[in-house]
Amino acid sequence: MYDLVRGPLVWIAFIVFILGTIFQVIRFYRLTKKLAPVPRDLPAMQDPPITVQTFDNACRLWLSRVKMTVAGRNPVTIAVSAVFHGCLLLIPLFVLGHNELLDLAWGTSLASLSEATADALTVVFLACATYFLLRRLLVARVRAISTPYDYLVLFLAVMPFLTGYMAYHHLYDYRTVMIVHMLFGELMLMAIPFTKLVHMIFFFLNRFIIVNEHTLGRGGRIYA
Repeated sequence: MYDLVRGPLVWIAFIVFILGTIFQVIRFYRLTKKLAPVPRDLPAMQDPPITVQTFDNACRLWLSRVKMTVAGRNPVTIAVSAVFHGCLLLIPLFVLGHNELLDLAWGTSLASLSEATADALTVVFLACATYFLLRRLLVARVRAISTPYDYLVLFLAVMPFLTGYMAYHHLYDYRTVMIVHMLFGELMLMAIPFTKLVHMIFFFLNRFIIVNEHTLGRGGRIYA
């Protein structure tokens, strides 16, 4: 079982993840269209000069909009979410054990976090996950729109980290915990393109390609 999980299932998980990601990117482009270019014959418009008053008005407008978003209404959730997603990306990529396996398989690896740092970040991640679980259970408006599917996705995201923490601290039988750890890691990887976890992919597409008030880049497409 250990050899199966560590060998063929790893390749299957990566293939499903890569093909699923390609499918979602193609789907994204089919759901969007290129933004029409601005006609060149339009007269050039000059921006009004920036004064203390216009800058102050712009800041007030921006703050009023922020207050209407989740960031304004619940900044704690936004902060926890940022830490949660940061750990979700940082730990699997830079944990020492994963990079040792990468080095054995491909002869190359990324920079690695120290074991103490990775362990501390895992505890932070699990604390953030607990916050999201309690928020779904205890906050009425969140509980009302939560379904078993939401809890399943959270469970799937948390289990690779929980079992990794258990393996590092040798809680329960090490080999059994490692098998469960690898299985959940592979399940999560395969689930990313086909569940709510797909927002890990669409975040970058929406923020850098779609033109809207939240675009981080120049953008060039809009939803059809």
